[in-house]
Amino acid sequence: MKRFVAVALAALMLLTVFASAASAAAANNTLEIRGPVYNGSSITDILTKNGGNITMDATKFAAFFYDIDNNVTTESLSIKSTSDTEDRVIGKNALVYKTTIGKTDYEYEDWGNYSVLGFFADKYIPLKSNDASKLAKLVLDSDDKYTLKTGDKLDLGQGYALEAKQVDVDGKKVWLEFSKDGQYIDDQIVSTDSGDSTWTCEVDGVQGEDNVPVLKVHVNQVFQGAVDSIAQVDGLWLIDYANAIKINSDDEYGKLNNVGISGPTITISNDDTMTLTKDSDQEIGQGLYFKVADSSDLRFYAYKEITEPGTYQVRGQVASGAAKWDASNFAGFFYDLKKNVATESLNVTSVDGNVIPKNDLVYKTTIGNVDYQSSEFNGTYPVMGFFAEEYVPLKSNDASKLAKLVIDSDDKYTLKTGEKLDLGQGYALEAKQVDVDGKKVWLEFSKDGQYIDDQIVSTDSGDHVWTCEVDGVQGEDNVPVLKVHVNQVFQGAVDSIAQIDALWLIDYANAIKINSDDEYGKLNNVGISGPTITISNDDTMTLTRDSEQEIGQGMYFKVADTSADQLRYYPYVEKTLGNESTVSDNKTGPTISGNVTTDGNATVTPEENATVTPEENATATPGETTTQAPTEQNATGEKKESSPGFGVVLGIVGLTAVVYLVRRNN
Repeated sequence: MKRFVAVALAALMLLTVFASAASAAAANNTLEIRGPVYNGSSITDILTKNGGNITMDATKFAAFFYDIDNNVTTESLSIKSTSDTEDRVIGKNALVYKTTIGKTDYEYEDWGNYSVLGFFADKYIPLKSNDASKLAKLVLDSDDKYTLKTGDKLDLGQGYALEAKQVDVDGKKVWLEFSKDGQYIDDQIVSTDSGDSTWTCEVDGVQGEDNVPVLKVHVNQVFQGAVDSIAQVDGLWLIDYANAIKINSDDEYGKLNNVGISGPTITISNDDTMTLTKDSDQEIGQGLYFKVADSSDLRFYAYKEITEPGTYQVRGQVASGAAKWDASNFAGFFYDLKKNVATESLNVTSVDGNVIPKNDLVYKTTIGNVDYQSSEFNGTYPVMGFFAEEYVPLKSNDASKLAKLVIDSDDKYTLKTGEKLDLGQGYALEAKQVDVDGKKVWLEFSKDGQYIDDQIVSTDSGDHVWTCEVDGVQGEDNVPVLKVHVNQVFQGAVDSIAQIDALWLIDYANAIKINSDDEYGKLNNVGISGPTITISNDDTMTLTRDSEQEIGQGMYFKVADTSADQLRYYPYVEKTLGNESTVSDNKTGPTISGNVTTDGNATVTPEENATVTPEENATATPGETTTQAPTEQNATGEKKESSPGFGVVLGIVGLTAVVYLVRRNN
């Protein structure tokens, strides 16, 4: 009986240790779009520095809806001083979110404008132009051209579709049908020889409202050929009326639970105090958060958490003339909140009308130091933002040789011998063997299946860390490229196991060297001085109205469609989440089924809010990342757990042993 109890306890201990470790690596595949960084000794100190209150609108907070052409911003988030606002505590009703209906132009210009409302950083359309309480998300606003043969369906997203049913014999009219999830909604015969060739589909019973415009279609041309009948659509607008929402005064949104609705305006504040706890993420409401530094000083920023796969525009503060951006007002730039490390800046020192003179556009970046994600590695490592990407200098005082950061993680991964951990960018770590005493593991590091280095790591002495150094990286030797901390090693009757709980890796195989004669878009005057790179424009740069002007290496200026004397622009970069793409600012392009053609300007994208379903896979695969812990993904960006099912296998083995001993004792 004693033997039975001992074996049972051992089995339960194994289940506890390794089953939990197997699931510890799961992480969210998310993107943060942040607002301005605020820093001070307390909330009161920060408010005093900012004139008594903090207010972020879309010109400062890149996540909020913004129409640059019409300078329309509907949302703001404020912190104001109250009697109970002190230290790290935001007092009751001192945190205020406000949004008011505005007007924005249709992409198809002949349609004029429509009502719009940003609501917790998502773009909504009010069902009535003066009532903010009933809203539907914008699915589509496009002036791309799509050519449909009769019988072909244009997938508009969210299950909505448009079908060209028939073209008349004269080639002047097309019969269109609108559907949702395959179910008929409405149809219309649109003529191209009279009127404006636009069909506006109105629906009744949308959150109690009738005659709600939900779809607009402009038919450009109709063609009746000897073989095919064709309709060309060049204007589309659609709202997700089937999922329209109603805002009520008793609704709650995270910490924001005091809702007021007054015609076109919604105001929501906090009925309770809110504490900005050190090293935390505090939910404001509906996907908006405060991120608070692990620091004795109070340092924080607001951010919107994005989880939908796609490509998003991350912008800087809106400018009308000379301006300067760093990580505090340009969310695209690298920033480490804990250490308050920002390395990049972009400066427009002067603008003549809409022309930036020679050498008046200056990009600058300087090496900083940040903590490893895991305390097991101790100390810091050099880091540098370079055109809004996170790089690691090969030498701590030389900015000219850089490698991208692939992983900096304190997640746990449990590996059986022979199993490979995919680190991203073709790098992998394999547990080759575990010694018979269960104290050492032989690890092998590879790139694209080719051996790089190996090491035996002991867990009964030393720091359990393997730092792999490589020679010949852009002419540098002894370059640390990988750090691994082995937490535990186990030699079982069935499996040999190693548990890793800290990883750090740079993409040394694709390291770059910055030279003085390099050119980066408009930035072509490169200066390198030890830890600092400075690049300016050798030629003038014209901020042409209604354009996107490349600054350099994936960084652009977005310029409003205004005259030069009303110049308005901002810098931006694009960040991709997963392997799918959607167009930023909620303009999505339809996907097409059937034999349909689009012109060269059409953007074909997946539906918004696509559901990503994880697949099981025995290989633990953290996804590539720069600022967050790695997530384990397959080729489609779907998340997986390290060694899925491994804890279950151990559990079955342990329980089988217990059952066997019970039966034997009986």
